[in-house]
Amino acid sequence: MGIQIDKDKCTGCGRCLAVCPFGCMEVVERKAIIKEGCTVCGACRDVCEFEAVAIERGSSRGTPDIEKYSGVLVFAEQHQGKLKDCTLELLGAGKKLADKLQQELAAALIGSEVDMLCPPLFAHGADKVYLFQDEILKFYHTDPYAAAMTAVIAQQKPSIVLFGATTTGRDLAPRLAARLRTGLTADCTELEIEDESGLLMQIRPAFGGNIMASIKCSNYRPQMATVRPKVMKKPVPDILRRGEIIRIEGKINPKTIRTKVIQVIETMDQIVNLEEAEIVVSGGRGLGKAENFHLLEELAKSLGGAVGASRAAVDAGWKPHSFQVGQTGKTVCPKLYIACGISGAIQHLVGIQTSDMIVAVNKDPEAPIFKVADFGIVGDLFQIIPELTQVVREFKGDNGSGECER
Repeated sequence: MGIQIDKDKCTGCGRCLAVCPFGCMEVVERKAIIKEGCTVCGACRDVCEFEAVAIERGSSRGTPDIEKYSGVLVFAEQHQGKLKDCTLELLGAGKKLADKLQQELAAALIGSEVDMLCPPLFAHGADKVYLFQDEILKFYHTDPYAAAMTAVIAQQKPSIVLFGATTTGRDLAPRLAARLRTGLTADCTELEIEDESGLLMQIRPAFGGNIMASIKCSNYRPQMATVRPKVMKKPVPDILRRGEIIRIEGKINPKTIRTKVIQVIETMDQIVNLEEAEIVVSGGRGLGKAENFHLLEELAKSLGGAVGASRAAVDAGWKPHSFQVGQTGKTVCPKLYIACGISGAIQHLVGIQTSDMIVAVNKDPEAPIFKVADFGIVGDLFQIIPELTQVVREFKGDNGSGECER
């Protein structure tokens, strides 16, 4: 795996020098050359207008020196200095994989001024934390994060790399898989190590959730997967646990970033994160129209929960896709899930099956949702939900503003 410069095509323009995050290129006698420390991030190739830069990452036969890859690496997703719950869930799953392989578990922590997040990563199972910090990495951008993760992978050479199947993970993982010329399995619900080969078995629903597919990447490294949030349990943290911090030196060049964050606006589903909420109130086609979601929003507010939606409600344009719960949306694992006007298609049930308690409200007594619900209420949700909201408010002494009177 390495960078190759075609001397016949190279004009010595120097653009590759300007974008190299690690200062590993220079021009000698009007030709670009690669210096030591190259992480094969691909920034030079992307900027070259003359196609003089090529990346060799193995052949169709597989990754060269595959035996040198070892260990499990978890991408430690964080936003504004706060770790995502899916990161801690992945550390628990990754620790089990690493222990079975008798190898190390590491975390890749990328951002700006995020040193304080290392102790929680150690507490949840990481043996090492690869720390890459730069002011440019304060907000997520695909290009610089891909360059930083490539640098981490080049240094550690992990056998397995895991990402949360979040908006960030689903954007970053495919970019890395393409750069590293390896495979990627998306939206896994289980991870196992095959006894005979020691390969990662990446298990996910297929064909509308009717079968579970087991996928493995035999000849390429690293083996990469995104894992749905809330399908793995967070490990119990050991606050006394310590590990090694490995700082990755490098400076991301601003010229490698093609987008700019102007403003961050929190929507309601971000204020109370759907995937991390302990109480979720979801609505489906039975609500009739978008305006009726205010009933669920009031109930969720009184309970301190988040609002979700079925695919039917999202397809109808009543809620954005970020609210969708189910196989093609978000997997949730709350203590309480309240399904209002949702019939209970298999694709929706896949996304709620790990909830501690499911309560269904539907006027159709034959609705499939009642087969999985712990409690079912047959009736008109337009009468039941407001009454339930009022009961909750009276019990909590809530005046409707979210503040308690007593």
